[in-house]
Amino acid sequence: MTRLTIKSSSPEARYKRGRRRREAPSLVSKPPLQLQPWRNGLALLLWLAGVYAASGLGALASIQAKSFYALLQQPGWAPPAAVFGPVWTLLFTLMGLAAWLVWREPGNRRALQLFGVQLAVNVLWSWLFFAWHQGAMAFADVVLLECLIVATAFRFWPHNRLAALLLLPYAAWVGFAAVLNFWLWQNNPGLLG
Repeated sequence: MTRLTIKSSSPEARYKRGRRRREAPSLVSKPPLQLQPWRNGLALLLWLAGVYAASGLGALASIQAKSFYALLQQPGWAPPAAVFGPVWTLLFTLMGLAAWLVWREPGNRRALQLFGVQLAVNVLWSWLFFAWHQGAMAFADVVLLECLIVATAFRFWPHNRLAALLLLPYAAWVGFAAVLNFWLWQNNPGLLG
């Protein structure tokens, strides 16, 4: 007589079958998409081009930034205007690299949507502060930006931990920028309404 075995489909049975052995955490949590090397390289260039394009939109608002920044009463701890360009170039490069690392992972849609939102909020800040001289709105924008960067890093973490860590210098700089924005707004009411 042959015995018929039926696999149980109870939640407990599915859990026991689906359990995985715990492994030490790594910076990359899942295997990335397997693409041909030239496609990976092209995708990286496109992500970098995208964040540099966003940077360019912000730069359009900042054409007169140097002369406007010189008019503002500055705190003693404010960096010179020449520091901002190189720092932002590095930060946008890290952002593009982080987005590319997450793009290569499965199930990345929501994380990358949040990345896009924070990028748009970043661009808006330059317009609010340098083009439209709206200190209060720029401060609200930079506080929102800081929250979005932290949320993006948290969203990136399960997909690619290195990508999340690459956003930390960006979060630190924007936190500093928020404090500076607040000081400039409070101490320059005639120029930053």
